[in-house]
Amino acid sequence: MPAYRFGIDIGGTFTDFVLIDSHSGRIFSYKTLTTPGHPSQAVMEGWRALLQEVNAAGSAIETAIHGTTLITNALIERKGAVTALITTRGFRDILEMAKEMRYDIYDLLITLPEPLVPRPRRLEVSERLSGRGDILTPLDPADLEALKPQLVCDGVEAIAVCFLHSFTNPVHEQQTGEWLNEHLPEVSVSLSSEVAPEIREYERMSTTVCNAYVQPLTERYLKRLQTDLLEGGFKHHLYLMLSSGGITTLDTAMRFPVRLVESGPAAGALAAVFYGELTGERDLVSFDMGGTTAKMCLIKSGHPQMASTFEIARVHRFKRGSGLPVRVPTIELIEIGAGGGSIAQVDELGLLKVGPDSAGADPGPACYGLGGTRPTVTDADLLLGYLNPDYFLGGRMKLDREAAERAVRTVIAEPMGLSVTDAAHGIYQVVNESMISATRVHVAERGADPRRLELMAFGGAGPVHAHQIARALKMKGYICPASAGVTSALGFLTAPAAFEFARTFISRLTPETLAELDAVYFELEAEGRATLAEAGVPEEEMHFIRQADLRHVGQGHEIVVALPYEHLTTVDLNHELRPRFYERYEEIYGHAHRHLDLEITTCRLTASGPRPRVALQEVASSGEPAEVAVKGQRPAHFAELGGFMETPIYDRYRLMAGMTFEGPAIVEERDSTAVIGPGASVTVDRFANLIVTLTEPQAREA
Repeated sequence: MPAYRFGIDIGGTFTDFVLIDSHSGRIFSYKTLTTPGHPSQAVMEGWRALLQEVNAAGSAIETAIHGTTLITNALIERKGAVTALITTRGFRDILEMAKEMRYDIYDLLITLPEPLVPRPRRLEVSERLSGRGDILTPLDPADLEALKPQLVCDGVEAIAVCFLHSFTNPVHEQQTGEWLNEHLPEVSVSLSSEVAPEIREYERMSTTVCNAYVQPLTERYLKRLQTDLLEGGFKHHLYLMLSSGGITTLDTAMRFPVRLVESGPAAGALAAVFYGELTGERDLVSFDMGGTTAKMCLIKSGHPQMASTFEIARVHRFKRGSGLPVRVPTIELIEIGAGGGSIAQVDELGLLKVGPDSAGADPGPACYGLGGTRPTVTDADLLLGYLNPDYFLGGRMKLDREAAERAVRTVIAEPMGLSVTDAAHGIYQVVNESMISATRVHVAERGADPRRLELMAFGGAGPVHAHQIARALKMKGYICPASAGVTSALGFLTAPAAFEFARTFISRLTPETLAELDAVYFELEAEGRATLAEAGVPEEEMHFIRQADLRHVGQGHEIVVALPYEHLTTVDLNHELRPRFYERYEEIYGHAHRHLDLEITTCRLTASGPRPRVALQEVASSGEPAEVAVKGQRPAHFAELGGFMETPIYDRYRLMAGMTFEGPAIVEERDSTAVIGPGASVTVDRFANLIVTLTEPQAREA
């Protein structure tokens, strides 16, 4: 009986689908425009199309895993629920005061992000805990009763509860949550002691408010999607991708929707790890360029880098500190507004600018013919001959070359006194430079050398731009996986069930505190076992990783250090635990103060199940030359060679394992196009991946 696993990735421009035959490893893919007003509409289109292609019923899908930009977009566009905040008396303005640090110390008129909850809906009650969790002022239920009329009058749909020091003792937040559930049962409630039980008031409050703000929207969407899938014949569980790269159940996702903010990009990084293992590359840069943004992630020794805090909805896209912090585990990557739909324009100085604004799915690039009139990266790629107007999405969507030319001429070429070709090439160069700079900074900040790395290029637009990026960074080469346009959706299917837990525990690291630390980790592990059991993970397949936030006594910030998974009371503090901190500290800062005492601030535990086995179908080796896969040629622009030249077009589905060819060349598949520049040699591996080796360096155009 056939069995399939289904991955669904909703992006800002396209919704991508991957269906894997669990027995043969064969991949089926589909791509369609996202339907922003009704996201499940695009999902069901892909669901029906792929089931029809494999001639199977919905009941044949044994697992469906989903990632979405819905939460991110709701926070950026401020389209969440009417939200209130209940906090300790005297502390309601923490959300607006934020932190002392300014992201631009020279800007006297600095713009800060508006709080998601306006001041009139930031409400206070009398209660107080000490920093150690002792009750100084008990919570008065009369204060909560006094708030009810305003909450009802304001039409509040969600409430965030964040009390001072509640990470040490959640009793007052729990009492408030119970009261709200009893007296306002239709309102969603988020408690900071559950959402982000960690030190630092502003980050904890911001995270809890973000969670509350998107919770009603997330619940409605996921319940609607589950209903649609059930009506489509699906009889199993729907799982959601977390920002940390694990998957979780529907109920957990609806309870903690803020954990989904970077679910799509996280899946892309996991897919890069998966393909890196297939191709024998453990050190690489994941490069995911879609319709709206480009995401770059450093993979070292087969693992993506992780962060415990993420910033969203920045006032200034590239300035750290200008957004809303969310304290959730996240795969660490850099994301910039450089996608196929990124809009090109001439700024007030007469310079060409590309992004970060995007045409999205509606109206989309001018060449989509859906009403867009502003030139985009996709329009430029079409005019440069990189895209086939008759084979976009495998021919399901025709591109309008005349509309693209008209948009580029009117908005860019004529104002700048350029030809349409030069204007299109300028757009191509500018967006490439943005991605090159972002990648260089991301890699350098993490102590890596791009010359020792491979670029894993995917997303609908990634393989179109990969050659120039890899060349500029002097990388060894780049890899374009099969079905590159839907690679992130495949990443969902490689992720284990996993969830991260954290609890603040502030103490000097001494032999006397190790027993207390053990007790904290045992409690976190119990939570992890319950969460994994809910996801269907057998007890014997559960895996736990312990980490701790450590610092020198007196420091203001910490680093995350891995701890051994055993009773800490049996571990030698001076010869086992302290050296772990010093090694990590030296790796980051180049030195360590080994004579100073250490302090722990937060205990972290990752609970995970087994990583699913994804065995892809291998392609045959024919022994024939790659020329048999050439389906034609067309003029394509390569600045290194002086402009347009007739370029062979390869049909990706006719390329066999072991075939080789040289650039320049273009390789077309339904969901993406790979542009192989001059000075590159391509080998097709046994999984149909394009392994591109950069040979003779080419001088880049000034």
